[in-house]
Amino acid sequence: MKKLSIALRFGLVTSAVLIAYFLVLALVDKHTNPAFSFVNAIITGLGIYEAIRLHKLENPSAFSYGEGFKTGIITGFVATLIFTIFFLFYATEINNTFISDLILSIHSGLNADIGMVAFVVAVMGFATTVVATLTVMQLFKNTRNIVK
Repeated sequence: MKKLSIALRFGLVTSAVLIAYFLVLALVDKHTNPAFSFVNAIITGLGIYEAIRLHKLENPSAFSYGEGFKTGIITGFVATLIFTIFFLFYATEINNTFISDLILSIHSGLNADIGMVAFVVAVMGFATTVVATLTVMQLFKNTRNIVK
């Protein structure tokens, strides 16, 4: 459980930052603009980076590519699941017109329901998690290069 605690903790913090960012965008009425979701990838990437970095700092001798990758994946998946649940809650309980406003800002003729939009949010988060973890692990992997 000790190995998972870093990933779970950073997943929770990352999801809190994602939710806070979304709510700030909602305050200025920019949350229906999909261009701002690019910052979600940056937030997720930074959360994964910090989780892997701390995991390596706590036990550098036992750190492996697999351990770091697992930490990054769990961190991102926890953050994505929590943010997706919040997104569903926001779209169904707080702002019932959010989905239609979002769809209108993307394409005026597109028909979509809350389930499809939530699915897209989750898939985008999971894809970002995998890409960010693979990228960050290039920085933290143990190298076997021979230095002369």
